[in-house]
Amino acid sequence: MGFDYKRLIKFELNINEQQKKYRTYAGIVALASSIFLADISLLLIGLVLVAEGYFGWCPLCSALDNKCKF
Repeated sequence: MGFDYKRLIKFELNINEQQKKYRTYAGIVALASSIFLADISLLLIGLVLVAEGYFGWCPLCSALDNKCKF
């Protein structure tokens, strides 16, 4: 398993439409639950998931040469 830092910052669309939907929905759920639970970690996770779903790019998948599956 090769972790490449150069690919980590290279922006390319690397998640499909189904993964985009799942990440966006999971992010919205995490954001909503962070409001009720007052948990900063859920807020940050929710923001990252919504951003990944919106842009269609996962930096971890880029660094792992798109071998990670959701």
